[in-house]
Amino acid sequence: MGKGGEKGEESGECKPQVRFYTWEEIQKHNLRTDRWLVIERKVYNVTQWAKRHPGGQRVIGHCAGEDATDAFQAFHINPSLVQKFLKPLLIGELAPGEPSQDRDKNSQLVEDFRTLRKTAEDMNLFRASPLFFSLYLAHIIAMEALAWLMVSYFGTGWITTLILAFILATSQAQAGWLQHDFGHLSVFKKSSWNHIVHKFVIGHLKGASANWWNHRHFQHHAKPNIFKKDPDVNMLHVFVLGESQPIEYGKKKLKYLPYNHQHEYFFLIFPPLLIPVYFQIQIISTMIKRRFWADLAWAISYYMRYFITYIPFYGILGSLSLLTFVRFLESHWFVWVTQMNHIPMEIDCEKHKDWLSSQLAATCNIEQSFFNDWFTGHLNFQIEHHLFPTMPRHNFWKIKPLVKSLCAKYGVQYEEKPLGKAFVDIVGSLKKSGDLWLDAYLHK
Repeated sequence: MGKGGEKGEESGECKPQVRFYTWEEIQKHNLRTDRWLVIERKVYNVTQWAKRHPGGQRVIGHCAGEDATDAFQAFHINPSLVQKFLKPLLIGELAPGEPSQDRDKNSQLVEDFRTLRKTAEDMNLFRASPLFFSLYLAHIIAMEALAWLMVSYFGTGWITTLILAFILATSQAQAGWLQHDFGHLSVFKKSSWNHIVHKFVIGHLKGASANWWNHRHFQHHAKPNIFKKDPDVNMLHVFVLGESQPIEYGKKKLKYLPYNHQHEYFFLIFPPLLIPVYFQIQIISTMIKRRFWADLAWAISYYMRYFITYIPFYGILGSLSLLTFVRFLESHWFVWVTQMNHIPMEIDCEKHKDWLSSQLAATCNIEQSFFNDWFTGHLNFQIEHHLFPTMPRHNFWKIKPLVKSLCAKYGVQYEEKPLGKAFVDIVGSLKKSGDLWLDAYLHK
């Protein structure tokens, strides 16, 4: 039931009634079968709509019972267009006496962040450079062509094949960063164009699924490093992360693996197997179970192109072996780059922080250089990317000083480190968590 009164007829004219709700009432509606959320003080019942949400129903569920204004702004490049889908879902507004933010969040910090976003819009930082992304796509296609030319002219010797594999792995890694841009709607002004090219890049150039990526990755952005909400920290009992999880496992005497050695077996399990084994199984099963037939067709087009290109040189078994080795190399690249920004940071249960604080707690930056920008796909600007997911990556450096200034104003830690230290910190963080587990396992 709504609380705080209703707005009825005044001054003799008939007006539609508006229900008012308190945060106490709204926060009760955070169940799988009952989901409300707040956007700009308006209350929406998204229970049924969540099933049709293009970004997946889980990302909406993670924001249920909360103020989702900043998440809504972060993920949609044309919020006014999306409003037409929200209008039928509107059930009321926050009561006049209720704060705009839930759970005693710092309202001034929230307002200052929204002002920063408006400043970024005024600076045209959400406008992409067609030349940048055209050249980026061209250099990926050039690597694919170079690999074919090498094997055509120099044959299938070990040295040629090894060089070819590294070129293809580089192409795959860079295509991974590029699909990430289109998946975040950061290239074209129209969402539809981003979706179409996203399917081409992730499907035809990589053999993966756009819908699988969307449904997984948007959860990560909405609730980074939050257990049960961010799929990237669901380690399937192979690793324990952060400080609270290893202690919880230790107290419960859970020992699926010797976690005090996880910083050592990390090298044998995570980098070499994530893409060639875990992701491949997950992608294929997801496309079939959820009937993502368009994605499946795009993925098939990738494999057809690959095997038509390389079977004449290596045969079926040789081509499969080459592809597996390429995935193996790409997986190392992907894991080290994507985990360096998150694993060493705070990983915990939901704490309902504001958008700025939650993103900064879970992310860190890597020092800028031309190589770091290229090698990481500009994910060395992870903080700026998480705050503004739809911002084209070539503009991150422009907003960075303003983000740092805002963080300094409110005492929010803005962490930046060299690339090498970031890699070392992954292993150090795993060791620290493993030691916490062992201590709790033996003594608590």
